[in-house]
Amino acid sequence: MLFSSDTGRVIPVAQWMKENEGPKGWEHETWFSKNIETLFKLEVNLWKKRFNHTEGFHFLQVSLSCEIQDDGSTMGGVQIRYDGREYLYLDIERGSFIPTMADARIVTQRWSSPDVRLGEMAKIYLETECVTKLKRFAEHGREVLERRVRPQVKVSGQEKGDAMMLHCQVYGFHPRPVDVKWMNREDEVHSYETTNVLPNPDGTYQIRVSTEVTPKDGDSYSCYVDHSSLEEPLLVQWGEDEEEEEEEGVRTATANCFLDRGLGRTVPNLLSPVDPESTTFTQCAVMDT
Repeated sequence: MLFSSDTGRVIPVAQWMKENEGPKGWEHETWFSKNIETLFKLEVNLWKKRFNHTEGFHFLQVSLSCEIQDDGSTMGGVQIRYDGREYLYLDIERGSFIPTMADARIVTQRWSSPDVRLGEMAKIYLETECVTKLKRFAEHGREVLERRVRPQVKVSGQEKGDAMMLHCQVYGFHPRPVDVKWMNREDEVHSYETTNVLPNPDGTYQIRVSTEVTPKDGDSYSCYVDHSSLEEPLLVQWGEDEEEEEEEGVRTATANCFLDRGLGRTVPNLLSPVDPESTTFTQCAVMDT
């Protein structure tokens, strides 16, 4: 669902939310969101004065969340950032906000005062109403939220002088949580670059993880992918064939797709041509055994 000052109301985004929540539910969410908007508009003005920010554009980011674990226990938290810097967070056990910047201390003192007690209010909300809503919303979208779509993986490599930049593109998976990393045989490659997990138009997700390496004799680089849709983690191995085919700057190389620890069936290579800017390319699919 989405709320903005322009519309002044909460609007359902997911189709299963539109179909299952009635007008009273959206009226309550709108009332709650307007109260939060009023509170933090006031806070932004106070903080601008505190930081002597009399001009320019400034923003306040508030992350409020509750979570239900597999064993039925719950977790919750509030994190607040000002102009992109972490400012304070909620200690939910104590029901009080903790400053992470010296300038935030005066704010936490005011929020903890007997006539405000904002930390206690946030704790109560996260442990009661937030959890109740989460259970109701999860039931509405159970069919969509619990679906499992296996990831597809593409591995490519691009020469950079004496080094090689390896890319692992993982896409088409659902749900969102995924673990992707590069391995050199059994050792994790700790130096890497990664994008955020991004949504696709069909409701699935994608991510790319890259690393720069200088291959040596005995090295064997693989992209490791673990996802809830897989019975076993997936490995996609990158490597150059000794007999490379080079035509107009385009090279291909072999890559084997197999399940971790040798379990499951090896999927044959699926080699596709690549442009001169990218040296290798392979696409692997996960197969049942």
